Amino acid sequence: MGDRDAGSAAWQEAPSAYWARRETPFRVPTKPLSRYVTMRDGCRIALDAWLPEGGEGPFPAIVVLTPYYRRFSLEPGSTAEACPNTAKFREAFVPRGYALVVVDVRGTGASFGTRDSFRSPRERDDAKELADWVVAQPWSNGSIGATGISYPGAASDFLASTAHPAVKAIAPLFAVWDTWADHYYPGGLYLNRLAQVYDDLMVAMDHDRRDLLKNFAYFANPDLRGPAPVDDDPDGALCRAAVHEHLGNFRQPDFMADLRFREEALPHDPGFSSASISPYAASPTIPESVAVCCVSGWMDGAGYANSAIARYLTLSRNPRHLLLGPWDHGARCNVSPWRNGVDPEFALLGEVTRFFDEYLMERDTGLRNEAPIHYFAMHEEAWHAADAWPPAPESRRLHLRDGARLEREAGTLRAEVQADFAWGSGDGTRYERIAGINSTTYHADWTARQEALSDFTTAPLDAPLDLAGHVIADIQLECSEQDGALLLYLSEVEADGTVRYVTEGLLRLLHRKEAEPPRTYRCAWPWRSYRREDAAPMQPGQVEHVRLALLPVAWRFKAGSRLRLSIAGHDADHMIQTPHGRPPRFVLHAGSTLDLPLRPGA
Repeated sequence: MGDRDAGSAAWQEAPSAYWARRETPFRVPTKPLSRYVTMRDGCRIALDAWLPEGGEGPFPAIVVLTPYYRRFSLEPGSTAEACPNTAKFREAFVPRGYALVVVDVRGTGASFGTRDSFRSPRERDDAKELADWVVAQPWSNGSIGATGISYPGAASDFLASTAHPAVKAIAPLFAVWDTWADHYYPGGLYLNRLAQVYDDLMVAMDHDRRDLLKNFAYFANPDLRGPAPVDDDPDGALCRAAVHEHLGNFRQPDFMADLRFREEALPHDPGFSSASISPYAASPTIPESVAVCCVSGWMDGAGYANSAIARYLTLSRNPRHLLLGPWDHGARCNVSPWRNGVDPEFALLGEVTRFFDEYLMERDTGLRNEAPIHYFAMHEEAWHAADAWPPAPESRRLHLRDGARLEREAGTLRAEVQADFAWGSGDGTRYERIAGINSTTYHADWTARQEALSDFTTAPLDAPLDLAGHVIADIQLECSEQDGALLLYLSEVEADGTVRYVTEGLLRLLHRKEAEPPRTYRCAWPWRSYRREDAAPMQPGQVEHVRLALLPVAWRFKAGSRLRLSIAGHDADHMIQTPHGRPPRFVLHAGSTLDLPLRPGA
């Protein structure tokens, strides 16, 4: 089946129906207006303004702040798409009466300057000045929205946090809320491969290394010839000078490795920490009047679904909506094993356009009458609506027991698990897409891979079991080392023996201490600070109480299937050893449980 919304009772008017009836009175121009805008420090920022043709303005503007080129130059005579990352927004918004402004952020594309960090605070200051420029244009009606996938999505949070009065609505799509815990250090474990591959991508783009850029499927077209110059740079001399400045950009693996603890300042800059590059830290200055559309998918990176949910819960006084689908990062794929095909069928741009129509163009779209939350349940292959997250407070508790069993009743347990530093989860995982690696099928070899892990399995289900939310593991754990990585995987074991990956959770045991979530990161699952002062070594031989949330999911386990919890101590394909060269041995004790969040009405 697919993820289409046609016929779904989850909406009063499905996004596809709204999309079908939304008029398109304007045309997309053949090329944009392209300018340099000079910032407070003299740095020149390149932007494109795509203005609707065929009617009268002024228009509301939607801004996309991107490090992935606002537009490419093309081989003469080529018909290739010059805007592979933003063309979908151009084609959706401009014919419907929006000006689309796409910006090369500082130190990228044709813009001058250097990048001093991932999502630098200097970019936030630039965003406010760029908003000033937009509202000063004769084609602007004085209202601004912002959107984008991943990095540009989080940039829309930062733009809103400037409290610029023109910013009315933002749609952060597949965008992080906490760059440390939900992206590069999930559970406190450093994703070293992600940092390296992302650095390869950014070196290829920032240095205009086309020999390297072709290795990334998104930019493999040989007709793409580097960043496009602005209109006043016909021979590209300024663009080449800007690219030369980019040689001074920071390097991602080195930079992220410096952020060893959450919110700990860099040695060379006491005012800079992981909070400086995370939208949650700037959220207190997002005005309550700004509408927010939070979108993510069940296979969206290392914790982007958590980010979307936390953004929704944190901005509780804002008009806001939450959409969680069966998607990977950017909704490039429908990840459900029961999909019709790789490409999503859901009218995502229709839903985002409806959001901007309601809150930016101030049309009566009926969106305010819809439920604020919509999510897709895989294996059931159906959309659901909810008024709160989690969708229901009920859960079912299972106990880990001797004999590798998961049962409703408590019992004895003493199980040893030896970490294997050679085991890895493979290439088709939630981590590849956020590094710019093209993935179309996820965990296709999971049946074989999970066989190497220790596990606990239920008896076959008498009836379907529907989950929606965060599975919470509560483990009584002994560790042979003072630190370790606890990786938990939930699977569905079908009657024919096929094992389907459902979700996972991970935690560096050094960070096992829980804390009350701050007002800038509201959540409905166990939260921890990951700060140095809260870190504590394990004491070998001592049983510790360790609680962690698996990443959220909505999933139907069919009758006759079994649930399986698998346990690992490392993932060699994605993260650093913990501790280095000392694979720990875990001992699980009685009282270890798994709480399953039940879907309402299931």
